[in-house]
Amino acid sequence: MASRGANLVLGARQYVTLCQVAEELEKTYGIKAVAVQCDVSKESEVVALIKQAVSTFGQIDVLINNAGISMRALFADADLQVLKTLMDVNFWGTVYCTKYALPEILKTKGSIVGVSSIAGYKGLPGRSGYSASKFAMNGFLDSLRMENLKTGVHVMTACPGFTASNIRNTALAKDGSQQGESTLHEEKMMTSDEVAKIIADGIENRSRTLIMTTQGKLTVMLNKFIPGFLDKMVYNVFAKEKNPLLK
Repeated sequence: MASRGANLVLGARQYVTLCQVAEELEKTYGIKAVAVQCDVSKESEVVALIKQAVSTFGQIDVLINNAGISMRALFADADLQVLKTLMDVNFWGTVYCTKYALPEILKTKGSIVGVSSIAGYKGLPGRSGYSASKFAMNGFLDSLRMENLKTGVHVMTACPGFTASNIRNTALAKDGSQQGESTLHEEKMMTSDEVAKIIADGIENRSRTLIMTTQGKLTVMLNKFIPGFLDKMVYNVFAKEKNPLLK
């Protein structure tokens, strides 16, 4: 977005790192980037984030709900707090940010983007809380889109496939601790840069839904027509993880 001339307000928990990112963006692209320490699962911090955006730039044109956390544990073994944490970040974080940004986006007839997942279309074994949070996000964005069909607000659901990122390293294990390493083959995945470009193009084109990979498109299609067969295919894929949960 910075490379296309957008001024940015960046919200995340790691404030020092975020400040470094903002400074680098300003130097590289000649735009203004503001870093705000924000945990999107905390409503008061989201309110402060949106207020900072409005006070700095006077308006909000695009909201990208990108904060996310994953998990890796069988539901039978998982502490319920793990699922609650995922819902707080992935679903409620999206709801909070959208709720407080929406009045401003209605004024600009701008865009609201939710970075969801193919896991929001097909439940994945060992990721029950993650899939549940993304299904919830997809339903929320669908409702929001219909409510705004005549307001001029653009609502887009972006569903990457597996992406090479930090999300699996920080995924929660059954006891709520961080997994610490990926169990999947990261080198075969889309890069986060590729995903970001597709999302930026989607915002410019005011796309409705982005399903980004051939595997993802196939998963959505098979789930409509032969879901039982897809269950077995997905099971077999996850049974081949490093240190598999499935036998």
